[in-house]
Amino acid sequence: MPRITGIAPVLARRAAIASLTAAWVGWQLRPEPALAQQPILLFKVISPRDEVMIGLTAADQQSIGLDVGALAKRLVADGQITVWKYVVGRGPNGDLRHVAQAKIAVLRSDTLRIEPYAPALPVAPPP
Repeated sequence: MPRITGIAPVLARRAAIASLTAAWVGWQLRPEPALAQQPILLFKVISPRDEVMIGLTAADQQSIGLDVGALAKRLVADGQITVWKYVVGRGPNGDLRHVAQAKIAVLRSDTLRIEPYAPALPVAPPP
């Protein structure tokens, strides 16, 4: 069998490798449907003893509001709010994300400060 020489086979091989690599990277960076449904707003609640990250679902956002001021007013008015506690965990494919751990009650008397939190990781909706 004669050997094909020249630059064309090398360029064709490199183009094939580049297109396979681009397809693999695109597959890895695809958005997950469960994460793209509803945006969850995260806040950090600071108390004298610890810090807790909480998340407001779409239903919570409609009843409480979309910003930290509305959340603070609701906490002062009601004395407590029930929200989801969020922690960093692993998703089904092993990547890191913020996941809902449990429903918790945040008390007005234990809260020193509430800060909005801009997540660097994807946020999974509560179960």
